Amino acid sequence: MPRAALSQSEVDDFRESLCDTATRLFAQCGYEGVTMRALATSLGCSPMTPYRYFENKAEIFGAVRSAGFARFADALEDSVRGQTDHVEIMRALCRAYVQFAMTEPHAYRIMFELNQPASIRIDDLRSWKVIHGAVSAAIADGLITGHPDIVAHLLWSGIHGQVALHLSGHLNLGVDLDQLVQAFLARELSSFNV
Repeated sequence: MPRAALSQSEVDDFRESLCDTATRLFAQCGYEGVTMRALATSLGCSPMTPYRYFENKAEIFGAVRSAGFARFADALEDSVRGQTDHVEIMRALCRAYVQFAMTEPHAYRIMFELNQPASIRIDDLRSWKVIHGAVSAAIADGLITGHPDIVAHLLWSGIHGQVALHLSGHLNLGVDLDQLVQAFLARELSSFNV
């Protein structure tokens, strides 16, 4: 008897399970430890089943990365919705950035540690557009000086560096992440003439 066709909902659910399992295995074994066979074993299915849903491991991690960036952008957008004060917007973005990384550390690492496929460019990401838009608005209103691309990259790379150090266990010299983020933001905002 032929196998019944899966509904789109069943396909989507299994793809999501594959992505969740890949994220969990990544946290335990790193990228190299995630194989299609290991995914199948973890899910209790045949070794060929994952190939019915994704072409390869890279495609699975691409889906994990895309979903992570969508949730990340949602968090950033939610943090500034309805806010008009540029300083508070910058603070809210930094808090939301750190909160996302602490809440979803494995997805965050996959998003930023693995090589990005050519199809994902920084200027196409909603998360980048939120940060860049906030900086651009503050510059347009005269509260920050500098080129929007440079200032947005400084803000992003500064927060990202602190988060990356924290997640890798290297931020252990007597200052915690919250203290560092607050001091960084105060210093950056004052250097931008806010």
